[in-house]
Formats: sequence, C-alpha cells, structure tokens
Amino acid sequence: MCSSGFSWSSTAEEVTQGIHGTGLTAIVTGTTHGIGIETARVLALRGVHVIMAVRNVIAAKAIKETILKEISTAKVDVMELDLSSMASVRKFALDFNSSGLPLNILINNAGIGASPFTLSKNNIELLFATNHLGHFLLTNLLLDTMKKTTIESKIEGRIVNVSSDGHHYTYPEGILFDKINDESSYEKWHAYGQSKLANILHANELATRLKEDGVDITANSLHPGSIITNIYNPETSGSVPTDLIKMIVNPQIKSIQQGAATTCYVALHPHVKGISGEYFSDNNVAKASSLAMNTDLAKKLWDFSMKIIDYNTQEQL
Repeated sequence: MCSSGFSWSSTAEEVTQGIHGTGLTAIVTGTTHGIGIETARVLALRGVHVIMAVRNVIAAKAIKETILKEISTAKVDVMELDLSSMASVRKFALDFNSSGLPLNILINNAGIGASPFTLSKNNIELLFATNHLGHFLLTNLLLDTMKKTTIESKIEGRIVNVSSDGHHYTYPEGILFDKINDESSYEKWHAYGQSKLANILHANELATRLKEDGVDITANSLHPGSIITNIYNPETSGSVPTDLIKMIVNPQIKSIQQGAATTCYVALHPHVKGISGEYFSDNNVAKASSLAMNTDLAKKLWDFSMKIIDYNTQEQL
C-alpha cells in the first residue's frame, strides 16, 4: 500500500486540505477534550455536519460556540451520550435514528484512561464498558442508518475506531474473557491496553462482516500518536509504566492538531476509499500487534460482546 504523503508531523487541517465534506454527516464521540475537539472542528471546517456525542453537554455547547465563532458556516449539534451506560447509548441511537439525519461517518473517539477498578452502571469493568462495549453497541445500533445513507447517497460510509499503540500493553492472553469483572486479576494499564486492543479487533471483525454483506462501509482503527491529554493525566491515572511509554511515545509527543490528523485522514481522505480492516498511524497504514490481527480472537470478542448486550437487553425488559 503506497504512502499517503503525510507523516507524524502533519496536522488535521493539512491532511484534509482541499477536501469538501459538504453534505456529509458525522457523529464524533468524546468531543469535549483534546483530539476530539480538534476532530470536530476540522470536520466542521471542511463542511461536514458534526454531531458531538458527549457526556458533558454544557462543556460541549461552549465548544460548539467557539467553533461557530471561528467557522460561521459550521454545522454542529450536541447530543448527550454516556458510553458507560447501555441505556444512554440506546437512547442516543434511538434519538439520532429518529431524527431523519443521514450518517456517513462514525468516529468512535471517546475513551477513558487507566483508572482504579470500577464497575459501570451495567456492572461491567469500566474501561472495557466505556472504551469498547459502548462503542460496539453504538455502532451496531447506528449501522442500519449508515447502510441506508450509503445506498441513497452512493457515498462510501466510514467507521473509525480511535485505538492506541497501548494495545500492545494488554494482558498476555489479550482479552480476559472469563475475568472481565474480576478485581483480583485487574491491572489498570493492562486493562487500558485490553480496551484499546478491543477497538482494533472490533473494527477488523466489523470490516469482515461489512465486506461479506456487500455493504459500502469501511471500518478501520488507528493510533493517534502520543499526546498529553486527560487520558494520561497523572492525577487520575497515576504514573505511566516506563515500558508502556517506550511503546507509545514514538518518535515524540504530538500537538493536539497533529494528534487529530490520522482520525481526520481516515475519516475524510479520498486515498482511504475502499480500504477496510486496517490499522493506521501517522496518517499511513501501520502494523498492529499479532493479537490485534488474530481473526479468531476478533470473532470471539464479537460474540462475547453480543452476549453481554443481549443479556443487558433482557435485564431491561
């Protein structure tokens, strides 16, 4: 696969220069911090109608106003979404699907960093619940709208999972299927790596299924680069292990503008058309870990995730 012509130092504005996204609608999760804000801003700058899917609606509305002051033609809306709550994910999807809006691009960007063992509202380990399961459910619930949009618009749909090279730092087994909620097996940085590995496996299996269905939607994952954001906040996550730092800080810390570049590139650039099931870094196709490329593990995670979602649905009935 040929080089994009961009590198680790390219910014989100640079990789989308000259691209017209007018007429496209994108949902971006987690747009109140760091690269999420920049992703929303640059997509809006290129004419995309951006739906900011956020936990903190007040903060998001302030960011929306800032974007509108800079870009008078921007189309930006705010919708509440708490990815750690399946009820919230279901409500968001129902509200969006009922709105009649098209959906061309879904960027699963939101994420939380390493934290002490906590259970979500659905009694699932919080990192796995927020970083993977919430996005997995959201994607499934929005897929019919995306399919309808691609058929009607004849424009390729794109699903983008923001992962991390931290996926290399998962547990030796990859995913602790039998111990997801086991506090005694929990190690926060491995749990973070596990959730980021899940992002890649999800995108890969989804890409396979979309291709088998003959649907014109791609699914890819990416490493945004090493950025100092709230994900790596020492106050909330503690000091980062030295070996993890060596793994992800390569070659150096990026600015927010550079950190959002790969997301915007994969979401918008014509060069990515038809590419699916790949892992990107520094605006180019990159190599993920052997666990991330394990198709059996991806299928197992898909089935495991579906079982949790189905069980939760039964609990709600």
